[in-house]
Amino acid sequence: MRILFVGAGAVGGYFGGRLLEKGVDVTFLVRERRKREIEERGLVIHSVHGDVVLAPKLLVAGKPAEPFDLVVFSSKAYHLDGAIADAKPYVGEATMILPLLNGMAHMDALWEAFGRENVLGGLCFIETTLNERGEIIQTSPAHEIRFGEWPAGRTERVEALESLFAGANACFRLSEQIAADMWNKYLFIATMSGVTTLFRAPIGPIRSGEYGSVIIDRLFREIKTIIQAHGAPLTDEMAERQRTQLEQIAPTMKSSMQRDMEKGQLIEADHLQGYLLALAKRHGIHAPMLETVYHNLKIYESSRVVAE
Repeated sequence: MRILFVGAGAVGGYFGGRLLEKGVDVTFLVRERRKREIEERGLVIHSVHGDVVLAPKLLVAGKPAEPFDLVVFSSKAYHLDGAIADAKPYVGEATMILPLLNGMAHMDALWEAFGRENVLGGLCFIETTLNERGEIIQTSPAHEIRFGEWPAGRTERVEALESLFAGANACFRLSEQIAADMWNKYLFIATMSGVTTLFRAPIGPIRSGEYGSVIIDRLFREIKTIIQAHGAPLTDEMAERQRTQLEQIAPTMKSSMQRDMEKGQLIEADHLQGYLLALAKRHGIHAPMLETVYHNLKIYESSRVVAE
C-alpha cells in the first residue's frame, strides 16, 4: 500500500516518518524549499520516543506519479485549499483520504473535493513543532492517530490500514466511532484554545484566578450546547470527561493557537471558533463567551495584517 503525506511538517512529517521507519511505502508531497532541506539533512525527528534520521521519497506538486492508496492531510486549516489542489492529481477512484486537522469544517471541503465515500474520519494527539533547521521536535508522551470510517463502523479497508500501521513507533488506533471522537476533541480544543488566547496565559493561571473556572465552564457549556444542537454524537458523559480533563491538565499547558499567536503566525479562528458560531446562528443559540473569544482572535488577525 502506497501512502502520500501532504507536507512534511511537524505533524505529517512525524507520523509519516514513523511509518517510514517501520518500512511502509511513504512519500511526502512537499514544496521545493522543503525538498531541498530534507535532501540535504534528511527527515530528522527528535522525540521522547526515540530519534531518527530518514531519507524519504519526495514528490513536488505537479510532478507525475500514480494515484496513491491513502492520502493524509495534516496541514493547518488555512493551507487546506492549497493542499487539496496539490494532492488532487494523485488521488484515484479508490484512494482513501485521511484528515488529521482539528475541528470539523474541513470535512465539507474534503467531501466536496474527493467524495464522501473516499474520506475517512481522523484526528491526532501530539505536541510537536519544527525548529529553525526544519527538524521535527516531539516533546510529550502522546503521539497518537485515530482513524475510522465516517461516521462510524468497521470495514475491510480500515482494517487493512490497521494492519499496515501495526508495530510503528507511534499509536495508530482504529476507531469505530470516529465522528464522536472528532467532535469530542473539538469541544476540548475550542475551549482550551479559546481561554488561553483570550487571556494570553497557560491554563494554570486561568484556572486558579477567582473567576477562571467559571469562565472556562461558561465557554465549555456554550460550545457543548452548540455541538449537541447540531446533532453531533457527543454525549453528556463524553463532555464531562473533557471538562474534567481541563481541570487536570498541567498548569503550564498552552494551546497550539496561543503559541502561534505568540509567534505572530496565522491562526485557525474561523475554522474552530468561527465555525461553531455559524452553527450557533443556524440553531438560534446565543453564545456570548464564544463571541468574546472569537472577537479577540479577529482583533489579533487584524493587527497582524496591519503589522505586515
